[in-house]
Parts: sequence; structure tokens; C-alpha cells
Amino acid sequence: MELYQRTAHQLHEMLLRKEVTSREITESVLKRIEEVEGRVHAYVTRTPELALEQAAAADARIQKGNAGPLTGIPLAIKDVICTQGVRTTCGSHILDNFIPPYDATVVEKLKAAGAVFLGKANMDEFAMGSSTENSSFGPTHNPWDLERIPGGSSGGSAAAVAADECIASLGSDTGGSIRQPAACCGVVGIKPTYGRVSRYGLVAFASSLDQIGPFSKDVRDTAMVLNAISGHEPRDSTSMNLPVPDFTQALADDARGMVLGIPRESSGEGLDPEVSSAVQRAIEILKKLGAKTVEVSLPHSEYALAVYYIIAPCEASSNLARFDGVKYGFRAKGIQDLQDMYQETRRQGFGTEVKRRIMLGTYALSAGYYDAYYLKASRVRTLIRYDFARAFEKCDVIVMPTAPTPAFKLGEKVDDPLQMYLSDIFTIPCNLAGIPGLSLPCGFTREGLPIGLQILGNHFQEEKILRAAYAFEQNTEYHLKKAPLK
Repeated sequence: MELYQRTAHQLHEMLLRKEVTSREITESVLKRIEEVEGRVHAYVTRTPELALEQAAAADARIQKGNAGPLTGIPLAIKDVICTQGVRTTCGSHILDNFIPPYDATVVEKLKAAGAVFLGKANMDEFAMGSSTENSSFGPTHNPWDLERIPGGSSGGSAAAVAADECIASLGSDTGGSIRQPAACCGVVGIKPTYGRVSRYGLVAFASSLDQIGPFSKDVRDTAMVLNAISGHEPRDSTSMNLPVPDFTQALADDARGMVLGIPRESSGEGLDPEVSSAVQRAIEILKKLGAKTVEVSLPHSEYALAVYYIIAPCEASSNLARFDGVKYGFRAKGIQDLQDMYQETRRQGFGTEVKRRIMLGTYALSAGYYDAYYLKASRVRTLIRYDFARAFEKCDVIVMPTAPTPAFKLGEKVDDPLQMYLSDIFTIPCNLAGIPGLSLPCGFTREGLPIGLQILGNHFQEEKILRAAYAFEQNTEYHLKKAPLK
């Protein structure tokens, strides 16, 4: 097995035993990137020189016996997370040449852990999309089938892990943007509880929904990265000042005593039969491992999509007002006056989907419509949160599909925004409620495409999710199958 194919915990053990160096691991991954990146397009910006410098520093640290679980491990960072001195575009021409003067908190934490940074992963522009086709730098291709989407908006981060172009990566999840790509690409991805991981340095899309989380090749790696990036951050007013457990301690290879909630609303129109069958088989496996099941109801989840597409665009309309050509980023040329500069900068700098959502949000927030749209959506959001609270009185975790279908063809839904939005129908309620959710592989379609199982937990109950996910993973082999990309 090549070094680039291994998990972070395997490589950590090899580094501790001095069987390999971080430089050798990094060179192996960089070589893999050279081989397949032209077909996958997982990265917007690559930083091989920085990676080799950090690998050398990691090797020196290991020699001194000062290695943590991620020391010397090569990672990719979604291009919506600020990296000091390294271009951060958010997948948009409006930030084409933006180089942040500071690091996001998660980047600071990973640097402190001794991780190696390979570059910035491709994404839907400003994290708005479900397919990574909205990137101003071209789409990312799914390593399992290069004619299919990798999911979105964190498609580059998911595809990089699936294609072995990094060992693990960071993404962000506003309405499913970690879990849906994880399902499409056959990897593990977790959206932590809102407030568990600091958003400081994450370029905002919808501030009450955005959350950073990891992608990895297995559940143990996910727990390791989550350990590294979690914790309170005084610079982020939404960061919760709570103790962070060692998530790896929650991993157990059985599910004895766990109660799985099966939502009445998680099947129905639009759910692919192969996805439904794979999820049912996964539930049966968890039952054999000692879990019990109980039916739960999330009655207001049918409104989640509508609520999300009012709240998220409203927040985006406010957040993206700062991109106006005045202080940083792209500025249109040949302008007449200040008004002209605003209009032309935003017209030329933003893509179609971003403009669509800004206009939706601006309309919903305008005089006369605020109460009818934003206020009503906020009230229904509270009802969705109450639904989950009631469900978790009866169960430890909720189990359901991650996405209604496997990865679809590139270009298939570009001209039909509503069909594209429906890709996130099972993931959006989790963000509206602020609870944690994980996706892991639970099967494959007849065409060989991965299917994702979604496990949701109550606020700050990531340990229960990880335990159920690890138990399932250790008793199946879906996570061991590699994308057929040579």
C-alpha cells in the first residue's frame, strides 16, 4: 500500500516507530496530486513548497519526541477558510487574488498540531451549491466517476480525500456541505454542533448556520481531526466555552445499549430505491451490533428546505455586502463613480448562483416582506429545533440517508436550481437545529457509486454519533473500497 493511501492514524503510528518521515509521506501525496489532479481538479491553490517546509519541521518535532496525532500529516483546507499568506478565493473571482493577513482559528490549531498543508480545496462560490459546479475556477470531478459531481459545496475537500490527494481535509457545512459531498465521494465527514468549532477566519455565508468540520478516510481519523480543531475561541462570539472530550475515546466496535431513532419522514418521494435499501441494511447491521430502534417524528422537517432558502440567502445578502470593490478583492475597471463601482464590481465578480441568493435574501429582508418571510422562517426554524429535542428524548442518535440520490452527472441540474436544492433535503434540518451530523459510506449502487448513511446527535453529543459510526464501520468494509482512479 502506498503512503498516500493510508489513514492518518496508520501514518501516525509509522511516524512514531520511525518507519517513515513526514517528508516521505508528503512527497508521496504530492506525487499522487501530480498524477490525478488534472482529472479531478480538487484544488484551487497548491502549496508544495510550504508543505515540504512544514514536513521538515514536523520531522524535527518527531525526533524530539514531541509528536501529536496530526504531526506530519498532509491536509487540504477548503478555500473558504483564511490562511495567512496563502490565497483564499472562496471559489469566486471577486476574491481572485485575496491573500489573508491572518489564519483562521482552525488553521492556527492545525499548525500548532504540526500538520502539513497541501493547498486550498475547490468549492462552490461562497459555499453556495450542492455540486461544486458553481466554482469560478471550474468544477471538481468525482473520483468514483469523473463525469459525476463530487457534491457541494465542499466538493474539492471530499474529492481530495477520496482520490488520495490528501490524508484528511477541512470543509464547511451550512446546509449539508460536508455530509452530502462525503456521501457522494464515499468518505467520512462530520458537521460538529454549532459552536463546537470556531468560525473565526471562516468567510461567512450564513453566520447562524455555517460550521467547519473534517473529511477523512475513516471514523478514527475524523475523531482525531475533530479533537484538534474543537474548542472555545474568544474572538468568535458564537464559540461555546465547553470542555472538549477526547473523541477517540468514544470509539467502540459495538452499539450495545444505543437507541437509534428512525424518522417517519426520512423515506418517500425523491428517495432513490438503492439509497433506501443501503440505509435499511445499515440499520439492520447496527441492530445486530446491539442497537435498538424506535420510530421518531420530525413533523416540521418538510418545511426545512423552504426555511433554509429564506434564512440562508438573507444572511448571505448581509454578509456579502462587504464585497464591493472598496477595500479588498476584485474592483471593476473603467468605472464612472462610486455607484458604478459597486454595481460593476459585484456584477462582474459574483457568479449566477451567488447573485440569485443575494437577490432572494435582499427581497425577503426588504420593507413589507420581512415579517412574511424572514420572521416566519425563523419561527418555523424554532419548531424544527423542538422536533429534534423531542426526538432525542426517545433515542441516542437519529439515522437516515445523507442524500436522496447518489452523485448525479455534471451538468445534469445546473439549469434547474430547485432540483439542485433538493439534494440537501435530508441534511438541512440538522443545520437549522444546530445539532451535529456525520455521513459515512454504507454501500454502493449497481454502477459502483457510494451511498452515505447520516447519523445525527443532540447538541454536543458528537461522541454518540462517532460511536455508532465507528461500530458500523468496524463491522463492514465499505470504507476500505477505493475509488477506481489510477
